[in-house]
Amino acid sequence: MNSHVDLVIFDCDGVLVDSEVISCRAHAQTLTRHGYPITADQVLERFLGVSDREARQTIETEIGRQLPDDFESKVKQATLQFYAGDLRAISHVGEAIAAIGLPKCVASSGTPEKIRHGLSCAGLYDRLAPHIFSATQVARGKPAPDLFLFAAGQMQVSPGRCLVIEDSVPGITGARAAGMTVLGFHGGSHCRPGHADMLRAAGALMTFDDMRQLPGLIARIGARAAVD
Repeated sequence: MNSHVDLVIFDCDGVLVDSEVISCRAHAQTLTRHGYPITADQVLERFLGVSDREARQTIETEIGRQLPDDFESKVKQATLQFYAGDLRAISHVGEAIAAIGLPKCVASSGTPEKIRHGLSCAGLYDRLAPHIFSATQVARGKPAPDLFLFAAGQMQVSPGRCLVIEDSVPGITGARAAGMTVLGFHGGSHCRPGHADMLRAAGALMTFDDMRQLPGLIARIGARAAVD
């Protein structure tokens, strides 16, 4: 398709599935029940793009005690409950995936079970499996570069020839630290005014809010690389 991009790496939540609002609601509900009052908006603001493991460590440090052993399973239970009724694929992402004639994979902060369930609910799992990678497979989640470097290694593509599609500042920070080009997507239901500016400030080469634009943007990046 072009001379610069050999692999497209998709984040999952907020890029493939419109799940961030659902996930934040589940986390807020469970944390509040466990003595850490927080709203879904506050979860979104503080932990968008951060792995569950690292968000938990931050909260435990703040409250000076450990959350119960079954905390993750309670969040998962609440999330899956909401997914069943509310989860949708990001508009037009299926067509965008089909139109991109390049290798593709997923690199997400979620657990493998959550990623699989979300993609399956949205009808996208079979289009992307088995090239699906989780922060649980590396030492450090986003904003560290580990997950992106792991995905590139598994797909046997050098980081400089990877294009990442992200909706969060930690995701863009991690991809840039891995030496990758990043496009910032701000078309999810969780994105507010100013989200695109925030993604560009974090290092996104370009931003877009409609998945129908993505194949053309990838072609433009390739054309630019050919001229350079």
